[in-house]
Amino acid sequence: MTGRRAAADRLWALGPRCRSRRARLSTIVVGACLASLASAPLAPTARAAEPVDPWFGHDKALHFAATATIATGGYGGAALLTDDRTARVVAGASLAMAAGIGKELWDLAGHGDPSWKDLTWDAIGTTTGLLTARGIDWLVDRLK
Repeated sequence: MTGRRAAADRLWALGPRCRSRRARLSTIVVGACLASLASAPLAPTARAAEPVDPWFGHDKALHFAATATIATGGYGGAALLTDDRTARVVAGASLAMAAGIGKELWDLAGHGDPSWKDLTWDAIGTTTGLLTARGIDWLVDRLK
């Protein structure tokens, strides 16, 4: 039996109430991800002379938004497979930080400008995304 099929069978065995709760949670988390992406600044704007790598530059906002979205989506995706909240947090954090670290390694290989400030904003975005997802999970749990 494939892993996906086994996960689907476990979810089906939990009953309609659990599937319904997970579906609501997943819908809310996906909505939060889309709202996060929609609010990310996508187009660069004209600026006066700036420091080479400012703490609050345009690219920092992109790092923050991307990792927050990935962390929230990772938490929501893990919610489909497990009820263990710690595993959900680990999944979201792992995905988001892997993306951030991967981007900085790509930059280090000569494809951009590697920056510890970017990695810091990745960590801040990851934390924000996980807190958002965990907060949504807490609300959904309280409303049932």
